[in-house]
Amino acid sequence: MAQCVQSVQELIPDSFVPCVAALCSDEAERLTRLNHLSFAELLKPFSRLTSEVHMRDPNNQLHVIKNLKIAVSNIVTQPPQPGAIRKLLNDVVSGSQPAEGLVANVITAGDYDLNISATTPWFESYRETFLQSMPASDHEFLNHYLACMLVASSSEAEPVEQFSKLSQEQHRIQHNSDYSYPKWFIPNTLKYYVLLHDVSAGNEQRAESIYEEMKQKYGTQGCYLLKINSRTSNRASDEQIPDPWSQYLQKNSIQNQESYEDGPCTMTSNKNSDNNLLSLDGLDNEVKGGLPNNFRAHPLQLDQSSDPSNSIDGPDHVRSASSLHETKKGNIGIIHGACLTLTDHDRIRQFIQEFTFRGLLPHIEKTIRQLNDQLISRKGLSRSLFSATKKWFSGSKVPEKSINELKNTSGLLYPPEAPELQIRKMADLCFLVQHYDLAYSCYHTAKKDFLNDQAMLYAAGALEMAAVSAFLQPGAPRPYPAHYMDTAIQTYRDICKNMVLAERCVLLSAELLKSQSKYSEAAALLIRLTSEDSDLRSALLLEQAAHCFINMKSPMVRKYAFHMILAGHRFSKAGQKKHALRCYCQAMQVYKGKGWSLAEDHINFTIGRQSYTLRQLDNAVSAFRHILINESKQSAAQQGAFLREYLYVYKNVSQLSPDGPLPQLPLPYINSSATRVFFGHDRRPADGEKQAATHVSLDQEYDSESSQQWRELEEQVVSVVNKGVIPSNFHPTQYCLNSYSDNSRFPLAVVEEPITVEVAFRNPLKVPLLLTDLSLLWKFHPKDFSEKDNEEVKQLVTSEPEMIGTEVISEFLINGEESKVARLKLFPHHIGELHILGVVYNLGTIQGSMTVDGIGALPGCHTGKYSLSMSVRGKQDLEIQGPRLNNTKEEKTSVKYGPDRRLDPIITEEMPLLEVFHFFKILWT
Repeated sequence: MAQCVQSVQELIPDSFVPCVAALCSDEAERLTRLNHLSFAELLKPFSRLTSEVHMRDPNNQLHVIKNLKIAVSNIVTQPPQPGAIRKLLNDVVSGSQPAEGLVANVITAGDYDLNISATTPWFESYRETFLQSMPASDHEFLNHYLACMLVASSSEAEPVEQFSKLSQEQHRIQHNSDYSYPKWFIPNTLKYYVLLHDVSAGNEQRAESIYEEMKQKYGTQGCYLLKINSRTSNRASDEQIPDPWSQYLQKNSIQNQESYEDGPCTMTSNKNSDNNLLSLDGLDNEVKGGLPNNFRAHPLQLDQSSDPSNSIDGPDHVRSASSLHETKKGNIGIIHGACLTLTDHDRIRQFIQEFTFRGLLPHIEKTIRQLNDQLISRKGLSRSLFSATKKWFSGSKVPEKSINELKNTSGLLYPPEAPELQIRKMADLCFLVQHYDLAYSCYHTAKKDFLNDQAMLYAAGALEMAAVSAFLQPGAPRPYPAHYMDTAIQTYRDICKNMVLAERCVLLSAELLKSQSKYSEAAALLIRLTSEDSDLRSALLLEQAAHCFINMKSPMVRKYAFHMILAGHRFSKAGQKKHALRCYCQAMQVYKGKGWSLAEDHINFTIGRQSYTLRQLDNAVSAFRHILINESKQSAAQQGAFLREYLYVYKNVSQLSPDGPLPQLPLPYINSSATRVFFGHDRRPADGEKQAATHVSLDQEYDSESSQQWRELEEQVVSVVNKGVIPSNFHPTQYCLNSYSDNSRFPLAVVEEPITVEVAFRNPLKVPLLLTDLSLLWKFHPKDFSEKDNEEVKQLVTSEPEMIGTEVISEFLINGEESKVARLKLFPHHIGELHILGVVYNLGTIQGSMTVDGIGALPGCHTGKYSLSMSVRGKQDLEIQGPRLNNTKEEKTSVKYGPDRRLDPIITEEMPLLEVFHFFKILWT
C-alpha cells in the first residue's frame, strides 16, 4: 500500500471514538448559526484532548488514554441510505486529486526507473469517509451514542424548563419503539446540560444565575456554561479571523449544501414527503410541541426526486463530481466562526475537556464496572463451573468448528440484556478508551460464546475487533492473529452477505499487515475483496494492491503495472476519469519500449480516450500518435479503429485553432534519405530511332558506372574547351540529386523550368491511406543575384503562386503495407533561394474498403472515385541527414554530419537548353 499520513497506531483510535449526541433548542441553534455552524460543527476542531486522560479499570488499575478524540453529532432518526453513502464516497474520491507539481518518488527496480506517487490522499479520504459514514448496527456498539448534550440558550424565557423538554424528547427517542435509529449504548444514557450564552448580546448576570440553578439541579459535573460570540459581526468584517473549521466542513460539504445567513435559516418541510430541505447535519426547524424536530432526516438522505435509484454505479458520476466542485466553489466565500474570538476558541476547548473529564470518562468508567459486575454475577460462576466440568469429563480441548461447518445463522438476534451482548459492550467500551488488553480478553470471550451459538454476524464482529485489539496491545504485543481477520472477512462476505463490514475488515487488516511489512499478504487480501458490485471500491483496492507489490523488498514491477491497469479500468467504469488516466499513465512506464506492443497499444488507446474525455486534447493526440507510429501487430480492423480515433480527436483539436500552424502527421512514413530531386523538363530517353544523349531520368535506377562515364565525358569536353585544362571551379552538372550524389553545394535551378521532387512513402498499417491535396511545402527568398553589393533579402514568401507554382495531386492512395513514391513539382517564376520544407496533405481513410493483408489494390477504387470517410490536414517535414564527415582528426573522433542541400536550390535567370539525340539506323543484310 502507499504511504499514509497517519500510522496504524493513530488511524485506528481516530476511526473508533466515543460518540456523543447533541440536541439543541431553536434559540441555541440560532446562536451557533451566526457563525455559519451548527452546534456539533462548532465543536469539531476542538474535539481532541490536548492532554493525557486517566481512568481506572475494573481491577482499580490506572489506565492512561492518549490523544482521546470524541465525535459529537446531531440526532437524526433516519439511517443513512446506501445510495447516498456511495454518492458521498464517489464525490470524496473525485475531489481528491494529486497536487500539481508534486514530486514523485523515483523507484529503481532492475531496468526500470519509475516515477510513482508516494501517497494516495484520495484513498485516505475515501477510507476516512467510509469509516465515519458507517451506520450503527445491532451486533456491535462502537458507534452507539454514549452520552447526549442537551443545549439551550440563556436568552430563552425558561432555560431550565427547556432543558426538561429536551431531556424528555431524548428519552422518547431512545425508549420509544417508533424510533429504531439512532442507537444508544446503554439505557441510562449520560445527559449533559449545556447553557449557551451570547456574550455580545446576552445578560451575563442572568446567565450566571441560571447556571447556578442548573448546578443545584443537575450537579456541578452534569452541566456547563459555554460563552460564545464575543465578537460582534460588525467588527468581524474588519479583522482577520482564524477559521479552523474549514478543513472539517469541507469533508462534509456534500451533506450541507445550503447557504447560511447571519441569523436563523428559513427552511421548508413537508411531513408527507421525503424531499425535505436539509440544513446543518440534517436539521430542520419544524417545531413539534414546542420542541425542535432536529432528527427527521439523515444528512446522507438522497433527494428521491433527483435520484430515484439511490445508486451511484450508473452513468452519472461526472455529474456528481461536478456537483461536488460547485458545492466547494459556493462554500469558498463563507467565513466560519465570524463572531468568535480566540478567547471563545479557548472556552470551547475548555468545555470539551470539562465534559470529557467530569462527565464522559466517569460515566464510561462507571459503565465498565457495572458491566463487569453483571458479567461476574450472571455468567461468571456458571461459566467457570461448566468449563471445569467439561474439562474434567472430556479430558481434552474440544476443537472449534471451522467456518464452513457452521450453519448460516447470521439472522440470530440477542435480546438487549443478553450476557453475550454485555461482554461485547464491555469490550467495545474498553476499545474506545484504548484499554486494548481488557478489550482483547472480552472480545475473545465473546467470540467463543457467539461461535457456540452459531451467531455468525456477532462472531465475525468479535473476531475482527479481537484481532485489532491484539495488535494494538502495549508492551510486548501478541502476534497479530491474521486468521481472525480472514475468518471475519469470509463470514461477513459469504455468510452474512455484508460487503460493507467485509470492506472495513479488509481496510483495517491491510493497514496492520502493511505496518509489519507483510506487503504480499496485504495485496492478496485487497485483491480478494474486489468484485463487480462496486467499481469504486475495487479500483481503490487494486491500486493499493499495486503499491504493495512495488513496495516489497524485491519490487514486483510487472505485477504493479498489471494491477494499476486493472485499477484504471475499474476507475473508468466508476466514472473517475482523472484517476483512471493517472493509473494508466503510471502503468505505461513499465510497458513502454519493452516489446509488449499489444499491451502498449491498449494503454495508449485508453490514455487517448480518457484524455479526450477530460478535454486534454494534446495528450489524446500524442497517445493515438504513438499507436500509429509503432510497428503495430494489431489486426487490420483494429488498426482501422485506431486510425479513425486519431483522425476524430485530431479533427477536434484542429477546430480549436483553425488558424494555427499545421501540425505533424504520423502517417504515412517518409523515407527522407530516399528523396530524389530532378531539375528541368522530363527527359525523353528514347524516341523511335533517336536516343537521348543522357542517362538522367527519374524512371531509371542510379548506376554508378554510368554516372562515372558521363562525368568523365563531361570533364573531357570541358578540358577540350579550355585547351586541355580543367578549371579549378569546375563541378559536374547534376540534374538528378539523390543519396549517392554530391549534395554539399546548393544546386542550380532555372526560372520557368520545373523542379520535380520524388518522395518515398510507406504505409505501415494494414489498412489503406488516402492522401488528398498532396503538395510540397516550401519557403522562398526572392533575390537579385546581379547586384554586386550586399543583397537585400526581401520578405519570406511561402504561399505566393506568382513566385513559385505548386502542383497539387488531388488523390494519392497507398494500400496497406505498401511503399509508393509521389512526384511533386514546383514551377519557379522568380530568381532567389528556394527551400523545400516538406509535404502537406489531407490524411484520411477510405470508407467501406480495405485491402486483404495489405496486398493489391482496392477493388472498385479508381482515381477520383474514392469515398473518403474522414480526413485531417497536416504536414510532414523532409529532413535529410548529410554524409558523415571523416576528414579531420576532430571529425574522425566525433560524430559529425555534413550538409545535404538537395532541397535548397538557387533559382537563376533563364538560360538556353540544349538537348542532344543520337540517331541510330540498323542496316539489314
